[in-house]
Amino acid sequence: MEDSELVDGVLDGQQHLILVAYHSVKALESTKILNQDMKRNIAGLCAELSKMIRLNEGDVEDNIEIEDRLASAREMIMNLNLNHSRIWDSSPSIVLDYLKAIDEVRILVQSLESVMVKRSRKMKGILDQAQTIQQIAMVRLQEELVHILDQNKQCFGHGYVLPPVCEEGSVYEESIISNDENSVENASRRESSGTETEEYLMDLVHPDMIPQIKSIAKSMFDSGYDQEFCQAFVKFWRETMAEYLAVLNIERLRIADVLAMEWKCLNSRIRKWRRAMRAFIGVYLASAKRLFDQVLGAYGCTSSICLAEASKASVLCLLDFGQAVALGPHRPEWLYCLLNMYDDLVSLIPDVNALYPQETGLIINIEFHELLVRLGDSAKATSMGFGNYIASCSSAALSANGGIHPLTKYTANYMICFVDYGDSLNLLLEDNNAAADHLRSFTSILEANLDKKSNSYQDLALKQIFLMNNMHYMVQKVRSSNVRTYLGDDWIKEHICKYRKYATCYERTTWSSVLPSLRGDGKTGKATLKARIHAFNTAFEDLYRNQTGWCVPDLELREELRISASKTVVLAYRTFVRNISDTIGDKYIKYTEQDLETYILDLLEGTSKSLNHLRRM
Repeated sequence: MEDSELVDGVLDGQQHLILVAYHSVKALESTKILNQDMKRNIAGLCAELSKMIRLNEGDVEDNIEIEDRLASAREMIMNLNLNHSRIWDSSPSIVLDYLKAIDEVRILVQSLESVMVKRSRKMKGILDQAQTIQQIAMVRLQEELVHILDQNKQCFGHGYVLPPVCEEGSVYEESIISNDENSVENASRRESSGTETEEYLMDLVHPDMIPQIKSIAKSMFDSGYDQEFCQAFVKFWRETMAEYLAVLNIERLRIADVLAMEWKCLNSRIRKWRRAMRAFIGVYLASAKRLFDQVLGAYGCTSSICLAEASKASVLCLLDFGQAVALGPHRPEWLYCLLNMYDDLVSLIPDVNALYPQETGLIINIEFHELLVRLGDSAKATSMGFGNYIASCSSAALSANGGIHPLTKYTANYMICFVDYGDSLNLLLEDNNAAADHLRSFTSILEANLDKKSNSYQDLALKQIFLMNNMHYMVQKVRSSNVRTYLGDDWIKEHICKYRKYATCYERTTWSSVLPSLRGDGKTGKATLKARIHAFNTAFEDLYRNQTGWCVPDLELREELRISASKTVVLAYRTFVRNISDTIGDKYIKYTEQDLETYILDLLEGTSKSLNHLRRM
């Protein structure tokens, strides 16, 4: 015998026993030998048995009513399923009828499940029918939900959701590495990392559709199909978020791929990543949270759990790229990438905490803060290692003209950018003077390296030009930038004295080969005077040929050196020529004072010239 037949037999037997008991008690009630207490007890028992009989007799009537209600609801649900490809695209009245029919089935299922002790095989069959109809309706609701979301989701390009940032002002542009002097001003401008999410919140689906999505959620949650709703809702948004990352030009990369990238490519990827982090977490997910709360906010922590599940894969994809960068070989130019990434994450901490409260997004929270720590550690290590880089840098050869060394330009640009992150570095290094100490260390190490490099010049005067140029360049860059705030005016005064000292040494060394020929009062013999003027001409011509090829890039400094040379040389030459002209005659005087003044103006221009073709006959 099947279990259902056994249950039906037991129930029928129970009904028979109740009838027998009722008639026996009624017969006993009519006897006259019972006292009052016994009669009261017998009467109560008789009443209870009467109620049980009436309840059992009513089962048949209840079954008929339930069957009628179920048939009506089933007809409504099946007809609408068959006659409408999309119910929610129909009129509001049809949607309302559909939801009412689903609600009727839900009530019948709950009623039948609550009277298990009275269920006959007939009632169990009705329950099975009701549950089948309910399941059909729930599957349809899932389909309707996905259709509504797909047809009404808002598509946005990355430009719509991003606060404006200065692209060409990226502090880690290639120009810093290539020492492009014209880019320093732009390079010193730090990129904004603010998200201002309230201003940039957007509607992920059309606002008019929120009530319809909520109606589906309510129907499915009330019917006990909350997991099915959440699965469909999460799956849709997980796929949509992955699509949005593609719009932001983000793709999943292996760590090995990131580490193998050339700097220019990696630099570009990092900029895209930073924009994507600000857009995706600060704006897109903040907007998703608002939507999830609107739809699921009435169901406790369900909204937060679903948001975490929907966004986990995309967020971890973003964080994985950051982890790869944090693990990379940290060359000096990486510092500002690391600090920008670090500052972006710091600015997003409130957003992450709001998106994933308590335990709902624990994995994402842990990964986010681990990346924050790793980027900070990498930035600290890179900033502390830049001094070693300056000290060991020997890649660029000295220029023949004594100009500014590429390492000096690189260091100056690096320092200008460095101060934009002074506060962040001080916090990372837990020292309010850390940034200033680093800058002083950089300049000291640079000076030592440049002094070492200058020994490669055979000409002592050219060595002084090289040191003067590089020291003057550093002073100008410090004085005209925020680096001055960190190094102070005393540093500037000290290094002005240094480059002026190099200038003085250059002048002494340069003219020591020329001026001795001009000394004397002209009272010596004619032949000696001729030899002395010839020696001057030869020395000046050699000096002219050499030093027109030397370079002092700063116009003001170059002019100061020329004025000083004119005062020193032309004055001595005027006196000497005046003293000897009567003795040797004008034909031995090749250059006038005006000639020397003009020729001195050619010095330090960086283009070598010769005076041979200018000699007088």
